[in-house]
Amino acid sequence: MGLAQYAVIAAGEEWGVLHDGNLNAGYATKEAAFEAATAAAALAIRLGHEVHVSVPGREEGEAALTKRPA
Repeated sequence: MGLAQYAVIAAGEEWGVLHDGNLNAGYATKEAAFEAATAAAALAIRLGHEVHVSVPGREEGEAALTKRPA
């Protein structure tokens, strides 16, 4: 089987999930984007794929889950 990679990334003031070059954006929080990525990753695991999920750490002065300042 193949490799399924999911990356939670900032998308303006929101968050998105990048997979196979496609960005699924519109998540209000990093946690919501992560939950969407892991749901998709669970399906990929059931299909036999190797799975990688990445989530960036918080930047200086940024709130833990949103793009708003802390």
